[in-house]
Amino acid sequence: MSVVILDFGSQFTRLIARRFRELGAYSVILPGSAPLERILQENPQGIVLSGGPSSVYDENAPKPAPGVLDLDVPVLGVCYGMQFLAQQAGGDVKRAGKREYGKADLTSYGGQLFAGIQGEFVAWMSHSDSVTALPDGYEVVAQTADTPVTAIENTVTRRYGVQFHPEVVHTPKGGQLLGNFLDICGVTRDWTAEHIIDELIADVRTQVGDGRVLLAISGGVDSSTLGLLLARAVGERLTAVFIDHGLLRLGEREQVEAALRPLGVNLITVDARTEFMAALGGVSDPEQKRKIIGREFIRAFEREARTHGPFDFLAQGTLYPDVIESAGGEGAANIKSHHNVGGLPDDLAFKLVEPFRTLFKDEVREIARLLGLPDAVRMRHPFPGPGLAIRCLGAISEEKLDILRRVDDIFISGLREFGLYDGCSQALAILTPIQSVGVMGDERTYSFTAALRAVTTDDFMTAEWARLPYDFLATMSNRIVNQVHEINRVVYDITGKPPATIEWE
Repeated sequence: MSVVILDFGSQFTRLIARRFRELGAYSVILPGSAPLERILQENPQGIVLSGGPSSVYDENAPKPAPGVLDLDVPVLGVCYGMQFLAQQAGGDVKRAGKREYGKADLTSYGGQLFAGIQGEFVAWMSHSDSVTALPDGYEVVAQTADTPVTAIENTVTRRYGVQFHPEVVHTPKGGQLLGNFLDICGVTRDWTAEHIIDELIADVRTQVGDGRVLLAISGGVDSSTLGLLLARAVGERLTAVFIDHGLLRLGEREQVEAALRPLGVNLITVDARTEFMAALGGVSDPEQKRKIIGREFIRAFEREARTHGPFDFLAQGTLYPDVIESAGGEGAANIKSHHNVGGLPDDLAFKLVEPFRTLFKDEVREIARLLGLPDAVRMRHPFPGPGLAIRCLGAISEEKLDILRRVDDIFISGLREFGLYDGCSQALAILTPIQSVGVMGDERTYSFTAALRAVTTDDFMTAEWARLPYDFLATMSNRIVNQVHEINRVVYDITGKPPATIEWE
């Protein structure tokens, strides 16, 4: 039993699934055009039509397969989904007189979706079209000053629509609204971390059978948690390999070994720095760097497989945000390739095992807690597989990587010293190719500019820049320029996601 979300290309579709899971309901995402037979395989108790960039009156506007809206289950339309429901029932949708984007206050609200919700209701809007004529059987249950039809419902057919996005954090009471929809659907809320672990272990055992698994491990929370999960699922048939590609932070290899080996993980460390640096020589394009690193990772694992194998499967800690940013969802733009999604060679010698492919970071952290991973590893900030290669802008070199390691160590150590680390979701230093004139000790310098970045986020799909104290930033700037003489200028990135990504490349 599940809630099926049909994806029509919204950047927030994955957040709908995440919110339902937070509410204890199992949900799956399928392409907006998924055949009725495929949807029925999920035994849906409710269906959500996501938002999307199209207009319902476009000639090639996406729509559900025939028969989907005839199912006797509640349907919730979000933004584009609401407009589609209204149009299909005989209503009108037209270009709005005033486009709404951002936060808006509901001037009135009621009906089944808003049951039990009181006080101010702030909604996150992002639309150019609006429902201008209501279809028969529907009534308006919410309004804003600029949008007379902000939410609609037909309690007889159990069809509901909202023009805003209840799934984003910018709609603070959106979770209550989605919970009301689950109540309307009669969904049993039994999707818990314990349940996820049981499901994942069963799925891995089914997929792997008697095969042996090679795990790409980095020491971050995703791969470390995956190591513990796979150890439970396949036991000694798991071999974890840590590739030192020369793109790690200061002392990271030693930290990984010290954190994982005491936990009983069969960890093999491979020094592949020479191979990676040779392959990346002179390459400045970030997409090429990611793909080269992905390719070299696989080549390194293949070499280890010949030594320690044979292995049948390669395990990776791919998450939902990785998939969507690499155009894993229908109608989604390719933002950047992830080394464990878009950089794999066509002649891959293993079958892939990706148990976390449909999970979000917070779900993985909760699984890690239940599996006994220490908080020092469990709550560690994410670190990308390509490592410092995508934080050293342009072509990399050993000299530039050394500079970046020292800057990064000062910044991360400072966050911990001042008690700010846990308040950030991710923090990093970037070495830019910008050189500028400075003065140190009455002498002219012409040195690099380092950028510092820290963000806060619940889901890593969107993020706000962290409001770090000015005094702290001033201290970091002084320490960096005084201790890393190749740097004479430090800047702080105050851009959110979107429009920027968290990493610079």
